[in-house]
Amino acid sequence: MENNLEYNKQLVRDFYTAVDREDYDAASAFLHEDFTFYVQVDNPIPGADGFVASEKKNFDAFGDFSFQIIDLIAEGNKVAVYMIHEGTHNKNPLMGLEPKGNIIRFSLMMWLTIEDGKIIEKRAHFDRTDIKEQAVR
Repeated sequence: MENNLEYNKQLVRDFYTAVDREDYDAASAFLHEDFTFYVQVDNPIPGADGFVASEKKNFDAFGDFSFQIIDLIAEGNKVAVYMIHEGTHNKNPLMGLEPKGNIIRFSLMMWLTIEDGKIIEKRAHFDRTDIKEQAVR
């Protein structure tokens, strides 16, 4: 199943649909029992609960946080996802910065690994400095 490219891409689309709806139970169902989320290269967050807590912090900082998948590329058991996130930072602190009502828009590249029909690893790549600069304008 890991090498079925269309299955893997649809799995990732369905996972991000659940995340965008803030349906964390549904999102967690797509995650392997040995799932690890890397927010950056050397910062692993193990398990679905760790991922949900991390993701929830993002959504809780914005009144209208959402994202759009721009492109998906799959090869073997890997799926690369390029997406744009956008929202008004008007609720809770983000990266230690108090909300000022700024619209923040940034891109991310996600690198996901599929095993046993579920996502076992997710690596996020984004520019923290860009996000912080938008938050303090």
